[in-house]
Amino acid sequence: MEDAWRKAKRALGLGLCVHVPEAEEGEREDCSSERRRRLPAAASGARCRGEAAVTVGPDSVPAPSDVPVPLPLPGVVRRSKSGSSRSSSKRKCAICFDSMRHGNGQALFTAECSHMFHFHCISSNVKHGNYFCPICRAKWKEIPFNRSLSSNIPHGRIGVSRARLTQQDANMALLHQVPNHHQRVRRPHTSEPADFNDDEPLQQPEVFDNLNVRSTKTAEINTYPEFSTIPQSSSKDDFAILIHLKAPSANPDQGTGKLANESSAGSSRNRAPVDLVTVLDVSGSMAGTKLALLKRAMGFVVQHLGPSDRLSVIAFSSSARRLFHLQRISHHGRQQALQAINSLGASGGTNIADALKKAMKVIEDRSYKNSVCSIILLSDGQDTYNISSSVQGASPDYKSLVPSSIINDARHTVPLHAFGFGADHDSDSLHSIAQASGGTFSFIEDEGVMQDAFAQCIGGLLSIVIQEMRVSMECVHPGVQLSSIKSGSYPSKVARDGRNGSVDIGHLYADEERDILLSVNIPQSRHQTSALKVSCAYRDPVTGETIKIQGDEVKINRPTTSNISEHVSIEVDRERNRIQAAESIECARAAAEKGALSEAVAILEDCRRTLSQSFASRSGDRLSLSLDAELREMQERMANRQLYESSGRAYMLSGLSSHSWQRATARGDSTDSSTVIYSYQTPSMVEMLQHSQNHLPSPQDRQRPRPR
Repeated sequence: MEDAWRKAKRALGLGLCVHVPEAEEGEREDCSSERRRRLPAAASGARCRGEAAVTVGPDSVPAPSDVPVPLPLPGVVRRSKSGSSRSSSKRKCAICFDSMRHGNGQALFTAECSHMFHFHCISSNVKHGNYFCPICRAKWKEIPFNRSLSSNIPHGRIGVSRARLTQQDANMALLHQVPNHHQRVRRPHTSEPADFNDDEPLQQPEVFDNLNVRSTKTAEINTYPEFSTIPQSSSKDDFAILIHLKAPSANPDQGTGKLANESSAGSSRNRAPVDLVTVLDVSGSMAGTKLALLKRAMGFVVQHLGPSDRLSVIAFSSSARRLFHLQRISHHGRQQALQAINSLGASGGTNIADALKKAMKVIEDRSYKNSVCSIILLSDGQDTYNISSSVQGASPDYKSLVPSSIINDARHTVPLHAFGFGADHDSDSLHSIAQASGGTFSFIEDEGVMQDAFAQCIGGLLSIVIQEMRVSMECVHPGVQLSSIKSGSYPSKVARDGRNGSVDIGHLYADEERDILLSVNIPQSRHQTSALKVSCAYRDPVTGETIKIQGDEVKINRPTTSNISEHVSIEVDRERNRIQAAESIECARAAAEKGALSEAVAILEDCRRTLSQSFASRSGDRLSLSLDAELREMQERMANRQLYESSGRAYMLSGLSSHSWQRATARGDSTDSSTVIYSYQTPSMVEMLQHSQNHLPSPQDRQRPRPR
C-alpha cells in the first residue's frame, strides 16, 4: 500500500499534485505541521503557481500518514469531514455539463488556469491534439493524458509522467510537456466508412393512443377581402384577398426550452423527433474566440436535444470529416457528442461543397429516418476550393456548392439553415445555399450572439407540428378568375383557366403564421358574390395522420351604391406593405451590387415614403412601422462601400430570407431593440432564446439576435 503512495509522492517532484481524502479534524491538527515540513519543494512551487492537479474521490486508496498533502489549488475542491464537496455540487464540467462531485468514482482534473473538468473528458481533448482550456483558451504547459491512448502520441515529442492514483483510474497521468508551435502534431485519423448507413436505430416508440397524442388544435384558415363590398355595377380586376394561416400550438408538455434531462418524460414523445446534421467551419480563421463560442453554442444545442433526436456533426476546413455517426442523444450519446465537439481545432482553408456533400450523404444513407430532418451550416469565410466565374465580372456559380439532391428536392424535405459569422463570410453563397434548400440565412455580426442564433433556430426545429402542407383555392362564382398568387419563396401555381390554384407551404413550426395574397377578377353582379373557397391539407409529423381543413367561402356584398367611407382591410394593406418592402430591398441590393449605392438608398427612401402614406401605417400598424425602421437601417449600412461589404450585404440578404419564407432569422448585432419586430418569431423560439440568455456566464454582455 505504501509503495503506491510513494510512487505518487515521487510524482510530486514532477509538478503533479495529487489530492487525497482529507484527514479527520483531530488527526489533521496533529500531522499538519509535519506534512508541511515534508512537503517537497516542487510541490510547494506547484501550489504557489497553480499548476495542474488531479483530484481523486474518496473511493481511492487511503493515504499513509507520512504522505504530504499539498494545500488545494485555485479551483480545486477539498472534501469536508462528511466526505461531501463543499462547493462542487454547483460545479459542472464545461465539456459534458455533468456535476463534478467527489465520491462518484470520477477523477477530476484542475488545470494550471484553475478550471476543473472530468479527467476522462479533458483527456479526450488531448487525444485530439487540443492543448487549450475550453473555458478561457489559455494554453497549457501540463495537460492530462490517458495511458491507454498513448499510441496516438508521437514518441520523443511529449514527455509522459505516470502515477498509479486509483484502481479505477490507474491509467491516468499528466503530459508534462506539449509540442511547441513549430512541431507538427499528428492527430489520430479515423477512416470513414464508404456508406454512412451506420446510423443508430430510432428510439422504440411507446404504445399510445393517437387520440392522446394528437393535438386538440388544428391549423387555422382565415380570409380577408380587400373590401367587403363592391357596387353591383362595378367589376374589379386584381381585387386582393388575403389568406392567413396559423399552425396549431405546441403540446403543453413539449417544453422546447428545457434541457433534455430536465424535461418531463413526455416531452420528446409528444413532439416530432429530429435528425439533425450540423456542418461546422473549423478553418484557420475560426481559431481562438470564434471556435470557443462555436463549441459553446453547439453544447447548448446538444443539451436541448432529446433521446429520440439524432445528431451527426460534420467539421470542415480544407476537407470535411464526420466527427461521429448519426446517433441518438441519449445520456451516453450526449457525452460522446460533447467530447467530440470540444475536441475540435481550427486550421486550413474552407471547403463548403465537400462539407455539404458529406452532410447529405449522412442523410441519404440513413438506415432509419426520424420524421423531421434538417441541416445547420455555419461558416465565417468563403469557399476557397469550388467558387469560380467562367467570365470575368460574372456572378460566381453558387450552385456548385449545393448537392444535386438538394437542388432537385422541390418539396424541400431537408431545409438547410445557414449562419454567416463575422464580416468576412460569403453571404451571397450562404444565402443561395439556404434558399435552394428551403432554409433560412442568418447573419451573426456580433460573435456574442452565436448561441442565441442557434437557440432560436433549434426552438423552431423542435416544434414542427405541420409537414407537407398544401393550400388550395377554388373560384366559386363562374365569373370570378384567379389571376396571381404572391407567396414569397413558396411554390405556387395558377390553373390556365384561372379557376383554381395552390401553394406548397411544406412544414410549419408551432404557432407559426403565413400570409398569401391573391389577386382575383370580380365581375358585375346583382347578387352577393361567392368569390372563392380555401382549403388545406397537411401531415401530422407525430402521428403521421393526414389532416384536411376547409375554410369559409369568401363572399362579397353587392350594394346598389358604393360605400365611400369603407377603408381597405388593414390585414390586406399590411401584407401589401410587407411585399413592397421585400421587393424594394431586392431592387436596392441589385443596385448596390453594381456599385450604385446612392441609387440603392433612393430606392429604399421611395419605399419608406410610400409605406408612410398607407392606411396601415397611418393606423399605427406595428409591422408597417417596423418595416420603415428596417429600411432605414439598411440605408445606414449602405453609407459607403466598405460598410456595405462588411455588413450591409449580409444584413439585406438575411432580411430577404426572412421575408421570403416568413420565418425568423438572426440579423446583425441586435443592439437596437427599438427596431426589433417579432412578427415571425414563435413562442417556442422565444422560450429557447430566453433559455439561452439565462444560461450564460455574463448575461450583461449578451446581445439578442434580431428576428424578422
